[in-house]
Amino acid sequence: MSIELISRGVLLGPRGILLCRNAGMGYTYLPGGHVEFGESAAAALEREIFEELALRAKAENFLGAIEHSFAQDGVTHHEISLVFELTSSAIARRARFTPAESRLEFLWQPLHTLSEANLLPRPLRQLIPLWTRGKPAPFTSDMIGEIKHKA
Repeated sequence: MSIELISRGVLLGPRGILLCRNAGMGYTYLPGGHVEFGESAAAALEREIFEELALRAKAENFLGAIEHSFAQDGVTHHEISLVFELTSSAIARRARFTPAESRLEFLWQPLHTLSEANLLPRPLRQLIPLWTRGKPAPFTSDMIGEIKHKA
């Protein structure tokens, strides 16, 4: 097992928040990806968004970090996600996205329906509305099955 460093973004548009899912899976997550060695988290997020969506976006304000573990294909993953506010002048014109990888799907989800989208990790369902209202919650962990906020 290793610890993965992920950079994820909250991109709000006229249709809600942009979410990602693996094709055929029953959950969604914030777009982004792994931070490469020697790369800043903000640069990694901008690179991942361009690679996956051919969308130029800017990682702006740091919103918080979330620690999460999950099992996938019999392998336990432990990740630390650094979450940034994303901005892009192109989002108002893009109702749909064509992902670079066929296994990915992107969708707009109204903020008040994050639970319906089965957004993971679960604490994001509460954190994103707080963050969008300017209320900080800089660190959260769901490692022990309950939401913990650290100021």
